[in-house]
Amino acid sequence: MEFATFAARAERLAAEPGDIGTTLAVADLLAAAGGGGNAADASDDAEPALRAGDDLPTVTRFLLGRVFPAHDTRTLDIGPALCPEAIARAAGPNVTAADVEDRLAEAGEIGAVAAGFDFGGQRGLAAFGEGRDALTVAEVDGALRELAAASGDGSESRKLDALFGLFNRCDPAEAKFLARLVLGEMRIGVGEGTVRDAVAETFLSESVGDAGDGEESEPDAGPAESDDAEPTLCAGDEAVAAVERALQVTNDYGRVAALARDEGLAGLRAEGLVVGRPVQAMLAQAGTATDAVEAFGEVAVETKFDGARVQVHYVPGDGGEADDESEADDPEVDGGTDREALGPRLYSRNMDDVTDALPEIAERVADRVDVPVILDGEVVAVDEGGDPLPFQEVLRRFPRKHDVDRMREEVSLRLHAFDCLHADGADLHDEPLRVRHDRLVDAAPDAAATLDLASDVEAVEAAEAAALDAGHEGVMLKDPDAPYTPGDRGREWLKRKPDVETLDAVVVGAEWGEGRRAELFGTFLLGVRAGADAADGGTGGGDEFATVGKVATGLTDEALADLTERLEPHVVSEDGTELSIRPAVVLEVGYEEIQTSPTYSSGYALRFPRFVGVREDKSVADADTLERVARLAGDEA
Repeated sequence: MEFATFAARAERLAAEPGDIGTTLAVADLLAAAGGGGNAADASDDAEPALRAGDDLPTVTRFLLGRVFPAHDTRTLDIGPALCPEAIARAAGPNVTAADVEDRLAEAGEIGAVAAGFDFGGQRGLAAFGEGRDALTVAEVDGALRELAAASGDGSESRKLDALFGLFNRCDPAEAKFLARLVLGEMRIGVGEGTVRDAVAETFLSESVGDAGDGEESEPDAGPAESDDAEPTLCAGDEAVAAVERALQVTNDYGRVAALARDEGLAGLRAEGLVVGRPVQAMLAQAGTATDAVEAFGEVAVETKFDGARVQVHYVPGDGGEADDESEADDPEVDGGTDREALGPRLYSRNMDDVTDALPEIAERVADRVDVPVILDGEVVAVDEGGDPLPFQEVLRRFPRKHDVDRMREEVSLRLHAFDCLHADGADLHDEPLRVRHDRLVDAAPDAAATLDLASDVEAVEAAEAAALDAGHEGVMLKDPDAPYTPGDRGREWLKRKPDVETLDAVVVGAEWGEGRRAELFGTFLLGVRAGADAADGGTGGGDEFATVGKVATGLTDEALADLTERLEPHVVSEDGTELSIRPAVVLEVGYEEIQTSPTYSSGYALRFPRFVGVREDKSVADADTLERVARLAGDEA
């Protein structure tokens, strides 16, 4: 597929007002990218997601602003300054990076800026009427993957050259979406739920017919429907559920789209977990002991640890170690659980590989576990007596790329595993919690957290009191018969609502400090997710953010210096003492109450907000939503 075709379709998607219309337009694009057809047309030996010349996996990921699957730890690692510099270079000798950044300050997003330049003057023979080779989706994907692999001395220069080469071949529409893709911000109103439904509609709908004979349809082609008929979706709940389940265990929308096309429902249902390929964490809602007893009858009660979520993947072998360059580290390889040894790998809630920052946890797993496992748990900081320390102590370990040995001496850690998704060759995520916990105790007895069963509110409250006395946050209340559903925030897991509520909010602006803090950011403007992606459970790449207040209380000089260093690369514009900041850093903020207010774009304001800490374990996509703010304010509408 030509990249111009993708860009034209993306533009059309951004202008589509309706949810169903958007889903149908995405389905039409997927059919064009994947050659259409359905599972019945696939040969028995087709390799899903790896077919030569197949644009479907790439286009599916591009729609979500991704080059790599969500589980893949590779990143483009392109700072906000590098993209404007590449645009300026492609735009010609009379354009500087400062010119691009000035336009960015006015436009507010990089795509509109890139679309405003004419790159034709830099196309060599094109200026003499020879034309230019059409840029393809595959070429863009390949170039960005090579760019991501660049490291070491001169890597920044090589990345700049690669971006220049891409922009130099773009027309305005292509440049718009290339720039957005590079920064992971597609802004076309397509969230994960939309892509999920579109995959089902394209390849699993009973109405799938002759669409897709291998030819690309025109960019303005749309779903077949009469002018006076409301658009409808044909894929049933069974198809959507199969896609959803495959997404949960793969975290790869491109692979799942190819599976749906090539192998249909059977292929999607057969897809399983892979040790070394992290999945999204199952999440909890706030609730009470009464809620849990009424909903579950018998309640599984666990300690709620004040730590950082980690997912442990390990395949023992000779010495329990794997070659870091082996195919076990290739997230695109369709591996199983009968693979060669894979040394313990630890992944954060964001699925970032944090093994190097937590070496003692990896060592303990290698010493004590002797079967392949995928474990879910919390890493907790402890004092010399083994008592838990505050959450912020754990987070001191996570961003550290250097001085790991010193930090290991300063902050001791302990792993509390509370779930087992895979053990000894068997996937367990579809099994009841009580079964998973038994397997957890068998596989990792030294790390397994205690699970107690209670049938009345008094027993739950007694367990909570014991957890609090031990220095923990409280208790988790779970349905003992519920499966583990990656990425889901359902009612099967409840966390006791704390006396003091907090929000995980994104920094979207700042103000310079005063006096001795004049060289530091002193006040931070906070936003919550409010766009279509937020409602859709999306990636955050296309979210809009609604402001809810400013925080300046609770920040030490050290914290301000750290935040200033983190946020400076993401400054979009500056007006006097105020700065606009690209959403990149999530703060945990406590507050007394939430009030309605016309001051902030959310319509709400935090009363007496105070800084609690940086959520190293959360990405922008994990920040709280406007919907939650409204609920906390008592506005259920």
